Amino acid sequence: MKTGTILTALAVMAVLSSCWGNKKKAAAEEQAAATEIAEESADVVSIFNGENFEGWRGYGREDMPERWTIDQGAMKINGNGTGEGDANIIYTVPYINFRLTFEYKVAKGANSGVFFYVKELPGEPIYISAPEYQILDNANHPDARLGVDGNRASASLYDMLPAKPQNAKPFGEWNTAGIMVYKGTVIHYQNDEPVVEYHLWTPEWTALIEASKFSSTNPYWPLAYDLLTAKLGKDDEGNLVGGYIGLQDHGDDVWFRNLKVEILD
Repeated sequence: MKTGTILTALAVMAVLSSCWGNKKKAAAEEQAAATEIAEESADVVSIFNGENFEGWRGYGREDMPERWTIDQGAMKINGNGTGEGDANIIYTVPYINFRLTFEYKVAKGANSGVFFYVKELPGEPIYISAPEYQILDNANHPDARLGVDGNRASASLYDMLPAKPQNAKPFGEWNTAGIMVYKGTVIHYQNDEPVVEYHLWTPEWTALIEASKFSSTNPYWPLAYDLLTAKLGKDDEGNLVGGYIGLQDHGDDVWFRNLKVEILD
């Protein structure tokens, strides 16, 4: 074959290759768009846009606490080293039946939590009215060795049920996580595995509360037992109204990203 013919053939192949690459790129973009549309049609809502705190505010206040910042597409609580703090935040849409998915990572020795069915009660802390999905550096925070059978380790129902298997990644690494709440059944997920299951408003749920630090005999939080048993996610008439999703300030550096809610009603 002559040199000119070879060059011409190579040029044609390059054009065809480019066209094929463009088609593959276009197909990938179409698939991504179709996935996004499918998510929207399934009532999946992003509750954090990666750029600002639209839809969020401080618990019991109208503004956003200053210690929350945006860090490379994630929301970050910047620790002040004082333990439980006053910079807890909530997403201002109440949910009843839903699946929350998110990613998180912690600094060394960090502690935080994710709440659902939060009520805002003047003068009362966020955890009085809401179950907590524990966020923790298991290897370096002492809370992992307190409680009963590991029920204060990461992804546990804090101080009530341990996450098993305990599959949290070390500090500095991203974990995937989720909470499903549907007609009283709650499941915690961590790194693609279900790790806790419990059932609200049942005798078993009441027993869990009574055996925890939120029991009716604890003088420090007299409202907790009543709110977490009879009135969790309900109004004064007993109608289910759900509540807010909340993120905890525990004085440590913790990051959250890709927070999404799928409505299950």
